[in-house]
Amino acid sequence: MENGDSLIGEIWYDQLLITPFPGDSTKFYLFNQAVFIYSGVYYNVIDITQDSGRGALVQKNIQLSDTPMVEGIASIKHGNGRDWWVIGRACYGQIGGLPTNEFYLFEVTSTGVQGPFVQALGSLGNSDIGSVRFSHNGKKIAFVNGAGLLELYDFDRCTGVISNPVNIKPELTHAPYPYTWSVEFSPNDSILYSASDALPSDILQYDLNASNIGSSEVTIASISYPPYNGGYLRLAPDNKIYWSFAWADGTNWNYPYPDTSIAYNMYNMNLSVINNPNSLGAACNFQPFSFYLGGKRTYWGLPNNPDYNMPAWGGSPCDTLGYPNSNHAIDNVALQLNIYYHPDWQTVFINASGLSGNWCSIHVVDISGREVFSESNAIQGGYFTKNLNCSRYSAGTYIVLLETLNERLVKKFIISGE
Repeated sequence: MENGDSLIGEIWYDQLLITPFPGDSTKFYLFNQAVFIYSGVYYNVIDITQDSGRGALVQKNIQLSDTPMVEGIASIKHGNGRDWWVIGRACYGQIGGLPTNEFYLFEVTSTGVQGPFVQALGSLGNSDIGSVRFSHNGKKIAFVNGAGLLELYDFDRCTGVISNPVNIKPELTHAPYPYTWSVEFSPNDSILYSASDALPSDILQYDLNASNIGSSEVTIASISYPPYNGGYLRLAPDNKIYWSFAWADGTNWNYPYPDTSIAYNMYNMNLSVINNPNSLGAACNFQPFSFYLGGKRTYWGLPNNPDYNMPAWGGSPCDTLGYPNSNHAIDNVALQLNIYYHPDWQTVFINASGLSGNWCSIHVVDISGREVFSESNAIQGGYFTKNLNCSRYSAGTYIVLLETLNERLVKKFIISGE
């Protein structure tokens, strides 16, 4: 997609998420998350009317938070039926790092993205491997991490408040760790499943109606086929839960797969399936490597799609908003300039929203007032974005000035000399 390159993040599995743009059917938000090499949560704006209907990113890499995060990012529709909640879990290092129990929540509305709203509750965790999942009725959140922590929380779709943590499984304090990194609810939200990518790879089942949920644990699958190991669980529209597997030769990193016959096998050319996920124990009918991918291959990941068709929360205090009858007016978008300098790429990402008119001028000056860059650009639907290569610039402080006929926005960024 035009301007769709160089999103901040790594090649992990739940780092990207798309939500609608409330009030404007021609735009979408793409959230990207950095876990290991970089840090934080970012968003981008996609306008599908650009590039002759193929779409383009009109804003890119706008930083919402610089806090390191667990790899799983999730989203659910607001109780009003129009806006969205986006959630992530903080972490401060890989397994064995500084423990935290902070959730970072962002509210996506017609006026932009608000937050983070930080809520700290439940058990401490210290792994950047993990997953956050909403129940399908929107009333619960499950969180699992690579050190084995599994917890359940209540969630209010109107207020975004997380409450009542229930510890299902405590975090291990020493190796070997289970590397649980995926969790999924059954369609009727009565059963919870978690999956690991350890060897053997396990799927564990929990009865959420049990008086002691942790004691209801049942091993649904335990598959030992090194060098194959399990990936993510996802509920599909057919109300079955699918489990991905990746293959490796035991020596080399497996991405991308080599184009050799041994790299085409039953483990990465099929998904495993829980056919009746609302049923306990063996009645859930787990069938390993039973869904053929038509000659294609999978790794560990599966699509990270929220429920786009979830209705408003009927009878709640916030179900009266309704849906707008016309496209989002640019006057409702907050006028703002966002600047993010990426030191490894030696690039500054310049994004502005809520602009009036069709053209703007952009100027970059150093701390002494010397102009090092100047350019005029078109404004697209109130948005402007620019990726500026700074490899020729010396270390120091720089000022970005963006001007339209009616607005003048100023922000600075710093190039470190380290």
